[in-house]
Amino acid sequence: MTSIMTNTAAMTALATLRSINSSMETTQDRVSSGYRVGAAADNAAYWSIATTMRSDNKALSTVQDALGLGAAKTDVAYTAMESSIDVVDEIKAKLVAASEPGVDKGKIQKEITELQNQLISIAKSASFSGENWVYNDNNNVAGTKSIVGSFNRDANGNVSLTTLQFDTTKSSLIEVDSSGNYVSTGTGLLSSDLEYTDATGSTVTLTYALLELDITSMTTGDLAEAISGVDAALLTMTDAASDLGALNSRVTMQNDFVADLMDSIEKGVGRLVDADMNEESTRLKALQTQQQLGIQSLSIANTNSQNILSLFR
Repeated sequence: MTSIMTNTAAMTALATLRSINSSMETTQDRVSSGYRVGAAADNAAYWSIATTMRSDNKALSTVQDALGLGAAKTDVAYTAMESSIDVVDEIKAKLVAASEPGVDKGKIQKEITELQNQLISIAKSASFSGENWVYNDNNNVAGTKSIVGSFNRDANGNVSLTTLQFDTTKSSLIEVDSSGNYVSTGTGLLSSDLEYTDATGSTVTLTYALLELDITSMTTGDLAEAISGVDAALLTMTDAASDLGALNSRVTMQNDFVADLMDSIEKGVGRLVDADMNEESTRLKALQTQQQLGIQSLSIANTNSQNILSLFR
């Protein structure tokens, strides 16, 4: 039945055109934004996951900054330790030279004094971001230092941080009290009294620290003890340098892992919410064609009413 009151064909064509226009709007939004899921209305589950993981990635980016800061601290401490080992090794050589008969111990002591001053200079300057892992006083007490290593989220959504820890009592070279005096029984390897293990396995504690060493009036026996004490300190410093090197390596590996993890999370989020531009561009072309056909269909349907007038001529 043909009616001039109700144009069924036009209504059908108009409904189809509205559907096409709606699909075109969605496709154009995907093409312009690059996202298949740009809002919760698009896909609530995927949007929620993507939003959470993007937030976690920002946290991991901050972890990278913390690891960079930690790496700088360990680098500075390791450099100070390595330089100090070279200086202490030189002091040990001076002690061996002083053991030779007829040597002027006073002149050698002047050289040792300069080397001691160099050790103090190295330790005091080995500071980064307000922390010094080799020089300790009342404002910078030796202890366990933590470096933020990772941001974690478990299956229940609970978050936590992984930390890398280092005990700076192992790397402490100089410890002073509030008056600036060396602590003879403290953690400082260079400021506490020298100790070594003798041939019988007993621990021998000397009455001076390496930084207080004065060979001017030492006998051959005293020099032998001093050499043993300095050698023991040198071995302890070497162990501390190894610990710092191991921590530095761990920080580097963790930093690489966090970078890879961030890339993986970003790829995973992309698979959930990114639009396939090839697919969307093809769909857009098809919808544009459908839109043109829909407009033509609507135009044809609207002319049907005018065709009825010709029957009354």
